[in-house]
Order: sequence, then C-alpha cells, then structure tokens
Amino acid sequence: MAVFETLKVDLTVVLGRARMPLHMLLRMGRGAVIELEASDSDMVEILANDHPIARGQIVVTGDRISVEVTELIRKAAAIVEPGTTIGDSATPFFEDSYASD
Repeated sequence: MAVFETLKVDLTVVLGRARMPLHMLLRMGRGAVIELEASDSDMVEILANDHPIARGQIVVTGDRISVEVTELIRKAAAIVEPGTTIGDSATPFFEDSYASD
C-alpha cells in the first residue's frame, strides 16, 4: 500500500464543452462567460490522467460543489482479454508461445 501513497493522478471533471473561433477566445477578458452545451442535471465525465474512468452527477451542498460517482467505465475488451485481435490481419496481443510458459 505504501506504493499507492506516492502515486499521483490528475483528476478532471468535465461538465460541458464549447467550441468557438480562436479570435473570440482571444477577445475574452476577465469575467467573460462561456456557455456550455450542458445543463446542471447532465452527467459529468470523470477523467484520470485524461482517460475516462467514470461518470457522475454534480452535488451542491451549501457553498461546496462535489461529484457523486454513479457509473464506472470499464476498459475495452481488447485490453482486458489476452489474445484478442483487432482487424482482419491483426496479430494477437500475446503470442501462443507465451501462453504455454
């Protein structure tokens, strides 16, 4: 467990996204408001080191804002199952010779 105490993970919660031309972004100043394509009841994405790991909901209690994790995102089957191939001419992740060791 001591190894995990020094492990650093960058967590990001994504409430919404917005697209705008660069010239509009450059014109923004302090106090500018960027409208998101989301509402306060929408699910948020939770990223660990820029990889999606969960989804959740925003919870506001007094002056605190937090995120309640409601769903964990599992890894793709190709990563979880050894020997899985991708595409018609793909080779297995783990060769058969390793399986017999």
